[in-house]
Amino acid sequence: MGKRLKNGIAAVALAGWVAGCATGPDFRPPAAPESESWGEAASGAAQRSDADRAAPADWWTLFGSAELDAAVAEALEKSPTLDQALARLRQAQEEYNAQAGAVRHPAVDAGFGAQRQKVNPEAMGVQNMPAPDPFSLYQASLSVSYAFDLFGKDRRTLEALKAQIDRREIELEGARRTLAANVVLAAIRLAETEKRIEAAAGIVAARAEQSEIARQRQDAGGISARETESAGWALEQARAALPALENQRARLRRQLAVYLGREPAAAPAEIADLDKLQLPAEVPAGVPSEVARRRPDIRAAEAVWHRACANVGAATADLYPRLTIVASLGSQETDLGDVLSRANVWSIGGDLMQPIFRGGALRARKRAAEAAYDEAAAAYRDTVLRGLQEVADALQALETDARTLQARAAAADHARAAREIADEQVTAGGLSRAAALEERVREWQAASERAQAQAARLADTAALHHALGGGEGRRESGAAPE
Repeated sequence: MGKRLKNGIAAVALAGWVAGCATGPDFRPPAAPESESWGEAASGAAQRSDADRAAPADWWTLFGSAELDAAVAEALEKSPTLDQALARLRQAQEEYNAQAGAVRHPAVDAGFGAQRQKVNPEAMGVQNMPAPDPFSLYQASLSVSYAFDLFGKDRRTLEALKAQIDRREIELEGARRTLAANVVLAAIRLAETEKRIEAAAGIVAARAEQSEIARQRQDAGGISARETESAGWALEQARAALPALENQRARLRRQLAVYLGREPAAAPAEIADLDKLQLPAEVPAGVPSEVARRRPDIRAAEAVWHRACANVGAATADLYPRLTIVASLGSQETDLGDVLSRANVWSIGGDLMQPIFRGGALRARKRAAEAAYDEAAAAYRDTVLRGLQEVADALQALETDARTLQARAAAADHARAAREIADEQVTAGGLSRAAALEERVREWQAASERAQAQAARLADTAALHHALGGGEGRRESGAAPE
């Protein structure tokens, strides 16, 4: 075996061995949060929290509304927000496929060229030779090149692109969860607004009757004009509350239409009746370690951190040699018919490139990648802390909501009882109609406040399920990376 052949085999073997190396740190999944409780947070009296209970994927069905379930299903099917997230996922997958195809396999190119030439022998230093006639030259070639991944740049680049795919998949999942939560919250707020409009209209009706009674009593000389004007002021104050509530109802309907993938003109009417929505008797509480593994925003932040880690390795590999092998085989003929009949031109060679001086650019890029890695690590920790805070806040809100709703419901009961007694007194002649109407106004006000407290508790229950990472919805994706 010749010395040159032995050296060639040794070089290839060395390249294969070095190709198993990869620069840069290996990414390790971060440790779960150490705390196993939510501090002072606790769920409300009528709801029992369970640390072992996970938020179900279709948690909105716990509210017992077929109309609400249908609205969420329509949103998950038709929302353009999800189409955007799905398109970003497909883009990330194809970017991975393109890079993988470019670095895992040799590049093979075919070429064909034709040119008309005339040669001047004297221009090439040949004297006393007649110039040949112009002739045509045809060339056909097939070239192959392959760059060895000696220090793992290509592998770390693919690792970064795979982490980007993971991020886009998680973001799609998170977009589905967020969309479902937005539909539920908007439906609850719309139902609340309907109740408040009903109460406001009841107050307007009572104030209008009071104003009419005052006018009649003034005409009869029973009260002064000041008292009549005061009754008119109370009526207009009650009327002033209606336009804002009606505007809020219209805005919520348009918002729901957009969530459902409809035009604002096709906004749905009330999706759920506030009094018919069921309050789940048990709510999941989870533990911080489980929440950190389940929330899409935390998992997406981890994928970003993973990508930054891989980019450090790729930037480090740029500092080391890169070996490329190139070979070509072709034909050059003056007759087009002979160009494919035989191969009379070939070449083979290698190129080992070691960066020596780039003005500090390569090391600066490596330091920039390391800074991006540190930023991603800090962003991950920040996302974890904020996510855990969101869960604790939601649990604490349920405790507050329970106490508030209990007081508002008791106040509404007292207001209703007082109005019933006043009506009986009017019938017995012991109380004026105008005074009894004041009790009716209080009853409507108490009903409006009760509706607000009821909606707040339902909304915070939905927010808790979302904060815990519940509600994956239906997942779709393009082709998996090769």
